[in-house]
Amino acid sequence: MAVITISRQVAALGDEVGIALAEKLGYKFIGRKVIEQKLLDLGFSAEKLNKYDERKPGFFAALTKNRDEYLHYLQTAIFEAASEGNCVLIGRGSFIILEDVPNIISIRLVASNKVRLERLMKEFSWTEKQAQQRIDESDSNRLGFHKSFFNLENDDPVNYHVTLNTGLIDIETAVECIADVLQKTITPQKEQQGAKKIAELLAAQRVVSILLFEYKLPVNFLHAVIDGDVLSLHGVADSAAIAEQAVSAAAKILPEKKVKSCISIVQDFKPYS
Repeated sequence: MAVITISRQVAALGDEVGIALAEKLGYKFIGRKVIEQKLLDLGFSAEKLNKYDERKPGFFAALTKNRDEYLHYLQTAIFEAASEGNCVLIGRGSFIILEDVPNIISIRLVASNKVRLERLMKEFSWTEKQAQQRIDESDSNRLGFHKSFFNLENDDPVNYHVTLNTGLIDIETAVECIADVLQKTITPQKEQQGAKKIAELLAAQRVVSILLFEYKLPVNFLHAVIDGDVLSLHGVADSAAIAEQAVSAAAKILPEKKVKSCISIVQDFKPYS
């Protein structure tokens, strides 16, 4: 059971490589529409989705609680998809959301500006100006998305196992390269460790969902981490009483875990207007 994440520039053949790779390996291809539907099914509205999904949030959108809700739902959707194993995930910061999972292979697909221009002009019958505008907009949005939500630059090659230039190699060669890396990197031990890690991530995410949306506890930036038999809660609250409520509720949700509070107490903390 392995998971492949693909980060890509626009017109770098991300979907084409992902689909061909999934077919070769017998994996499930999880593209944009699948993740969008998962977000909607989880309860994030379509109206809100258009403000955040793989784009740089506007100034005011970046300051609203909807931003944190989007990230929470996105992480949940990615964890659920990855938990099925043997899948190819496209975009949405999946490479960073799953960075601590041992059975992950992260791929970056790029191409020169010239190649991307030619592809867009041919596919959409655009002028060079229209194609360049699309490239600039997409590159800016994807960079802003990753900076805003994950504080990293998506075009930094150190974030990936492999970066491939699809302007220099064709789809078939890219697929063969990725399949070879997968075969030589993901061992049965890593598959087992990865399945366990994803299960822990999902369980921790479930705790956060219940605390936020059922108990409606006012803990900002809330996230949970499972390490062995310990569940630690992180975030910011304006009183120790709220942190204690979170610990008590989490202990009921996962009674088999020892719950530890790492929640910071900051009085009069108001991150959102």
